[in-house]
Parts: sequence; C-alpha cells; structure tokens
Amino acid sequence: MSEETAKTPLDHVADTLSQLKEMRHYSKNNVEMLTTQWLLFDGELAKLKQATKIENLMMRQSEFHDALETAIAELEEVKAELQPAPEE
Repeated sequence: MSEETAKTPLDHVADTLSQLKEMRHYSKNNVEMLTTQWLLFDGELAKLKQATKIENLMMRQSEFHDALETAIAELEEVKAELQPAPEE
C-alpha cells in the first residue's frame, strides 16, 4: 500500500484550470449549436412567439462563456505565480 502525496496549491489550480478549459470547450460548442438552431428557425420561433426565450438563453450562455474565459485567464496568472522558481 503506497502513500499518496498531498496535492499542492499548484496542483489544485492546475486541476481546476483543466476542468474550466473542458467546460469552455463544451460552452463554445453549445453557443455555436444554439446559434445555428436560432438562424435556422428564427422566423418560425418568432411566429410561435418563442424567439425571446431563445434569445435569452443565447445571452446567458454567452455571458457564462465570457465569465469562464475571465476565470481561466485569472487562474493562469495564479498558476504562473505558484510555479517554483527555476534552479540556478
């Protein structure tokens, strides 16, 4: 039975960054898919008085994607600060 080493703050930041980047990938795909559907069915949705609902979803998804980009950029900076100094 081997002992596991405790994760460092750098490990935790790297793990979180990995998860956020995966979320960004799916978020981008979702925005693109929803936009495609919107463009295909805009007229029909408007006739059914459903266009506003989809516009709202598109805005929320876009806001989430933007916030995700900001969080990733900030954590990238934290990760760089936590990197050990190179040995001379």
